[in-house]
Amino acid sequence: MRSPAELDDVPWHTLTHAYGSAEDVPELIRALYQDDEETVDEAIHELYGNIHHQGTVYPASAPAVPFLAHAAHHVPAKREDLLMLLATLADNAPGDTESPRRPGSSVAAICAELARVLPELLPCLDDTDRGVRRAVLRVIAAVAELLPAELRAEVLARIGGLYATDPVAAVRADAMVVRARSGISEVEALDSPLPEVRLAAAVLAAERSGPPYAPRLVEVLTEDGADPDPGDDGFPWPGTASPDQHLTDLLIQDPDAALTVAAGWIAKGDIGSRGSWIARRIMETWRDREPESLDLLLAALPHRRGAGTPAHGLSTIGRWIRHVPEPRTELRDALYEYARTEQEESAGPALLALTHSRDPRALDLVLRRPDPQTLTAAALSFTEAGDRLIPAIRSALAAGATGNEAIDLIGALERFGTAAGQAQPEVIDCLDTGRGAVVAARLLGRIDIPGPQATTVLLRAAASTDPSLNIAAAVAHYRLTGEAEPALRTFETLLATAKGPTHWYLAGLTPLGRAAAPLLPVIEPLLTARYDWTRMAAAEAHHAITGSPDRALPVLADLLSATPVGLSALKALAGIGEVPEHLRPTLRAFAFSPLRLLSDTPFSEDTHPDEELRALAWRLLTAG
Repeated sequence: MRSPAELDDVPWHTLTHAYGSAEDVPELIRALYQDDEETVDEAIHELYGNIHHQGTVYPASAPAVPFLAHAAHHVPAKREDLLMLLATLADNAPGDTESPRRPGSSVAAICAELARVLPELLPCLDDTDRGVRRAVLRVIAAVAELLPAELRAEVLARIGGLYATDPVAAVRADAMVVRARSGISEVEALDSPLPEVRLAAAVLAAERSGPPYAPRLVEVLTEDGADPDPGDDGFPWPGTASPDQHLTDLLIQDPDAALTVAAGWIAKGDIGSRGSWIARRIMETWRDREPESLDLLLAALPHRRGAGTPAHGLSTIGRWIRHVPEPRTELRDALYEYARTEQEESAGPALLALTHSRDPRALDLVLRRPDPQTLTAAALSFTEAGDRLIPAIRSALAAGATGNEAIDLIGALERFGTAAGQAQPEVIDCLDTGRGAVVAARLLGRIDIPGPQATTVLLRAAASTDPSLNIAAAVAHYRLTGEAEPALRTFETLLATAKGPTHWYLAGLTPLGRAAAPLLPVIEPLLTARYDWTRMAAAEAHHAITGSPDRALPVLADLLSATPVGLSALKALAGIGEVPEHLRPTLRAFAFSPLRLLSDTPFSEDTHPDEELRALAWRLLTAG
């Protein structure tokens, strides 16, 4: 250990941390000894931010270790926090690119310093505070493999004493984990009379075995994981997140085990919404597990009454039920009952979920108390009910809907095809007043009802200073009139300036088709652009203009991947209707993976990106 008196012996000005020079580190370490708790807390917070920043350590981190160890020894009020800072600094698992066995790395230097001062930290194993004992066990776990054999044996023997006699079960569990990670098998731990020890042993066994997990492990995780230790300090082990997060991550690797555990936890009250969270993670991670997961979320709703509300669970159900082809009657009935209540906090998300489930009863409830969100959802689910929904959407637009509400309502009208033409006056007014103007312009072109008022307003909007509105209005004007000149001028100007998102501009011109042929000299060089989105959009535009896939196919094939740009490339390939033979293994992987390859986004209101990836891949595979 090194005392604050020795801080000036370190050339801090030659060392760096996350924010540059480490000259401020001595001041922060001295602040740890102040009597003012706020000052000490702020110093610890600052140290977490500069010598350990978002999982990264720096040249100044290792020299700070002996000073932090001294502070942990002499500042008992903050001993737990300082020990956890030391353990966090020594964390070497993420990618092991900075392994303590890698000479010269920052983590190796930290671990070496920590191993040197560890003997002076061992008295913390006898501290009266459970948090301190748990924290120092994590410090030991971080560097146990680096200790000299004699010291390591002594440390593990002391930890064995904690495992046998500590009055706190969570500390015993931690002691067992350190011994197990050091190669000392506690074969009886899975049958310990202490739930905390059994749970920790099951987690270790799951780490080692990997999925699928043995029935005995699933049983222990179900029984002993439902109610966390009431004094749980949430300390992570080296290389892991919080214990709860780590357990969840392990379970998600085995969806059958995870659903079993989640069901058990929900049956025991869904404490901390932990069972619900696993059910949600399963849907985010695995394909075709929505029905089982939604049943669990439904079972968890009653546990959110009283201090909590079922609103969050209902919102989660609403987000995922739209991806289930035929939601169970029991689930839809439950949503209907929640939607009928007068408790708006629950009724609103329940009605949205019921609407996404395509239950016919939702339509009457939506029209009884229409709002932009439920009207938009109803347009997605009940396209056959345009005669009832279009008037309600028109009323909402006429009443002055703005911002995202106007955008969503106008977008919803497109679902009704030419029938949306009934709303032309409201859509023109939105364009004229700047309320959802871009989507209003697009809709005017797509509903294909020409008229002097629409074309005049579109031509005026095409001269806007907003590039997105320029494009939407110019393309819509072309669709209504067949006059390509205004649109060509718009795209020539935008593409010539080379400012802004070029791929957006290119994506906007595809509706022009062959009429955009004068732009080919600008588009062809973009087929080899550095930015992948630009290459993708250029390939799609080139095919739309020329009708030939020869230049587009190689570009799109090269971009095909389980990424957002790869999905766009797949859409373009599906539009062309051709796929190079060498891409078939990739398409089969997309079509048959049990794991989700793409995540949901707030913008995928109708189709989950992963479902779109799978469906398009299957379509191309079966097309020959």
